[in-house]
Formats: sequence, C-alpha cells, structure tokens
Amino acid sequence: MVTYTNCPVCGSSNIRAFISANDHTVSGESFVIMACNDCTHLFTQDIPSAKDIGKYYASEDYISHSDTQEGLVNKLYHTVRKRTLNAKKILVQNATGKRSGQIADIGCGTGAFLNTMKHAGWNITGIEPDETARAKAASLYGIDPLPADEFYKLPAEKFDAITLWHVLEHVHELHAYITQLKNMLSARGKLFIAVPNYTSYDAKHYGAFWAAYDVPRHLYHFSPQSMRRLLQEHGLVAEKIKPMWFDSFYVSMLSEKYKNGKGNLVKAFFMGFISNLKTMMNKEKCSSLIYIISVKS
Repeated sequence: MVTYTNCPVCGSSNIRAFISANDHTVSGESFVIMACNDCTHLFTQDIPSAKDIGKYYASEDYISHSDTQEGLVNKLYHTVRKRTLNAKKILVQNATGKRSGQIADIGCGTGAFLNTMKHAGWNITGIEPDETARAKAASLYGIDPLPADEFYKLPAEKFDAITLWHVLEHVHELHAYITQLKNMLSARGKLFIAVPNYTSYDAKHYGAFWAAYDVPRHLYHFSPQSMRRLLQEHGLVAEKIKPMWFDSFYVSMLSEKYKNGKGNLVKAFFMGFISNLKTMMNKEKCSSLIYIISVKS
C-alpha cells in the first residue's frame, strides 16, 4: 500500500481529504481522494503498490485491455473510436509537422492507435503492461508491444512523437516516467498526454460517482494547473491543450450507471452536451484534455 504524506506532483505537505469514491469496476472498495492546496492536484490515497494493483484491472469490462464490445456503452465507445483514431493521427502529424517518423505509444492497449499510425507510414513502438492486451494487439493487428519493464530501456532522443492516451494517471513512478519520456524525445519531438480533467462540469455534477476517478486504477487526478506544474518540474511546457469532446459523453454514461444502477442514455447525453457547451467558453473545462508538450527552450 502507498500512503502519501506529500503531494506527488509538487511535494507540498499542505494536503487534505477531498472526496471518497468507490471502485465500481472490480472490487467495490472505497478510496479517499486527497487534494493539494498548493498546486490543486488530486491523488488517490492508500493505493495498492505496483506489484499488487494488477488484480484491480482483472475485469472483462476494462475496455483498453479486453477490447470488449459487450453492452451499449462499450458498443458506442468502439463506434466513436473509429473517428477519434483518425483525429489523433491528424493531431500528431500536424503538431510534429511530419507525415511519418518514429512514434512510441505508451500504454498502447490492444494496439488500435499504433495500427492507425503504422498504416499512415510511421515506425511504431508500443509499451503495454497487460499480457492479454499485448496478445490481442498481435492477433488483431500483427503488432508486438513491449512489456512494461522495457519502458526505461527505450532509446534516448529517438522519437518524433510519444503518446499516452489516458495512461499517465495509472503510473506509480510519476516523476521517473516523465524524466524518461523527456529523454526519449527527438530534438523537436512532441509529447502527447491525455488525462481526465476533474475541473470539468461533468466531474462536478457527478461528484463521487464521476467515472473518470476510476479508483484505485487512477492514481492521480489532474487539473490543468497541476499538469503545468508537473511539466514545469521537468523543463517541459504544454504548447497547446486540446479538448476531447467525446469523452464527456462516454464518462457521463458510465457515471449515470454508477450513480443510478443503470445507464440513462438520454440523461447522459444531455450532461455530456452541457459539459461540452461550457467548454466552449473555456476549453480547459473539458472532461478530458490532450496536452501537446515540448521541451522548454
């Protein structure tokens, strides 16, 4: 078990209990989420250690590992994913200024994004800790992701693009991970980090039932302010922040299920729409955000 006495982002001891949330996916256990009064970062307290957390991912409902299409929410996820994969490809190409190059996808799951980039002409490298997901990547796309212990062995200054799509919130060694990611970037390489945003309207509406808290798998819960602070600690800067419009709908559908015991598609769609509408006035309030990051000059 990992118990924090200081904020894992900025190191401040000025922390407090923020909210208690349940694990709705596997265990049903309750976890306290702490808040840093200095950098606004949230983090799950008393988390399982890296060697013990695997059992909390052991669910057919954990979509990034199983690729399941069972149930309405997962079917909708796969329908939307076809569009978002292409959007991510265009985002990477535009941000890097390259139509091909070296890309590493960290936490690549079953390999759908890497497959998209491979067909676009990129040389791909994947890291995925889950053995089942790696096997599916091989069978579905002929992709062979590396296991997690290969991450720190990846070469320095090689990659034009490094992507973490909803991965950083799962990583125990937060600062060591960021250090390695920075080392892996080529001279003009870009780092893409997508994470949930607890300052969003849908997070505030659903409170402890907000699906993107996803305790204890989500160790950290970032605000734009705390993400910028983390990057600053490592000599990195977020050049742009992009909203992930579809996430508010997906997260709202799961949140409705957790809150009411069943999914209310109409209500979830309405909440996602309202959340996105508020984002029009402030993009940093979207349910999930993509940070496009470079080494600070």
